[in-house]
Amino acid sequence: MLDDFMTRATLAGVGVAFAAAPLGSFVVWRRMAYFGDATAHAAMLGVALSLALQISVFAGAMAVALVMALTVTILSGRGYAMDTLLGVLAHSALAFGLVAVSFLSGIRIDLMGYLFGDILAVSRGDLAVIWAGALIVIGLIGWRWSALLTATLNEELAYASGIDPKREQLILTLALAITVAVAIKVVGVLLIAAMLIVPAAAARPLSRTPEGMALTAAAIGAASTIIGLRAAYVLDTPAGPSIVCVAALIFALSSVIGSVAPSSDR
Repeated sequence: MLDDFMTRATLAGVGVAFAAAPLGSFVVWRRMAYFGDATAHAAMLGVALSLALQISVFAGAMAVALVMALTVTILSGRGYAMDTLLGVLAHSALAFGLVAVSFLSGIRIDLMGYLFGDILAVSRGDLAVIWAGALIVIGLIGWRWSALLTATLNEELAYASGIDPKREQLILTLALAITVAVAIKVVGVLLIAAMLIVPAAAARPLSRTPEGMALTAAAIGAASTIIGLRAAYVLDTPAGPSIVCVAALIFALSSVIGSVAPSSDR
């Protein structure tokens, strides 16, 4: 069964969708879209370092993504405007990563694959890493779900409930780094943030509860993967961008449904 490249691609995409759904919901609730983008862009530098040091791309990308996320968290409270800080770090990390890749002699690099993903080339080993990472992310978010929701709703309420918001932020940061690392192979550095944000944003108008939004986002992400891969196969288009395009169309449809539905029903 796993000898079929389309089957492996579908399983990989669904794994990433399941990991990104609950995490993406918190990214939307906390308005951390740029945060996810900066972490994803930093992964390119991790790819370059992994190839230079001959270590796992997953490990290198996750380490650098985690360092980037922690750096943003630390610097955000020191007088820097968040959007400016994220813009500087995101584009600087991506630029340094691309320059570092150019210095790697004797190593054949599919740069477009790392930037936009190469889901059709996912191997059995990649599939194992993706699903292991997805299960870790789902486990982390599930374990801290109530605490994360409380910290997202109100920091003062979190402190009153004995919850440390900074600790919950670190858990989100770790989950984000893992998700970025496992998603590189599927949608690439430039589209990871889209898979985090778009399904969650599409699920928001269709959901009544936080749990419902996370589950709906997972369903939308999985459907986007399946439909996007089929469209890419039929139309001969890039698989990763096709998946994101389908998710964007679902977002547009859900926005229309949300706008025309009576406010009492939402």
